[in-house]
Amino acid sequence: MLLAPRLLPLHLLGAAATTVAVLLGLWQLDTWGAQREQAARDLTSLPPVALDDVLDADGPFPSAGVGRPVELAGEWVPEATFYVAERELEGRDGVWAVTPVAVCEEGAACGEASALLVVRGWSADPAGAPPAPDGRAELTGWLQPPEGSGRPDLDPGDDVLPELRIADAIQRVDQDLYSAYLIAEDAEPGTGLAGLDPVTPASLPEPSGDTGLRNFLYGLQWFVFAAFALFVWWRWVRDEVDRERRARRAAAEELWPDGKQPEEHADAKGA
Repeated sequence: MLLAPRLLPLHLLGAAATTVAVLLGLWQLDTWGAQREQAARDLTSLPPVALDDVLDADGPFPSAGVGRPVELAGEWVPEATFYVAERELEGRDGVWAVTPVAVCEEGAACGEASALLVVRGWSADPAGAPPAPDGRAELTGWLQPPEGSGRPDLDPGDDVLPELRIADAIQRVDQDLYSAYLIAEDAEPGTGLAGLDPVTPASLPEPSGDTGLRNFLYGLQWFVFAAFALFVWWRWVRDEVDRERRARRAAAEELWPDGKQPEEHADAKGA
């Protein structure tokens, strides 16, 4: 009965659903492992490369770019300066001073170029931070993905943000923003970082233990779907087999109402 032609589509559907769910689960677990591995990598000691070699102006932040040293040139956008609250440096609470840089060649129309948020340094409070720089900028620093844990901004009207989110910063800038920010390295004087304590990747919090947890849970969810598909296939097959057995039993009772098979009648006559 299990190999009856009418049950073949059911077998194929069950096999396809289970296979797809298992493959998607393996893909999510592989993504989880890749994110964990990437979070553990330290790229900060590598030589800097051009920003465009790591990050596209219109593209998402690449997971392989976390902490990557890059170099860029452009023009400061001082009017878009803001501060990020609750930043600790050597046990002291303060803020990050952030000013966008329009990434462009000298002499180009920088007002139309995409801008990159640059962490210039740390200050004990916004009032004590030096004025934002103006003019040309030539910087080297470490790329970081934007933050976004969902902390609310209790005072949207000031220049202090709870997190370094692209969605919040873009409201302060007239041009497009890269999907990342740069921790500027104070390597040379005159780079616009004077008067601030330098911020380094060591100042960032350690990667969270739940890095990639969502992908891990998605992977487990797909395996549950695979098990459910197998269960549905088993119940469907069992119901079909039971239905076939009942149909055969009903046909037999219709042919032999007394419940005896033809050979049983022959044995009774012979006796």
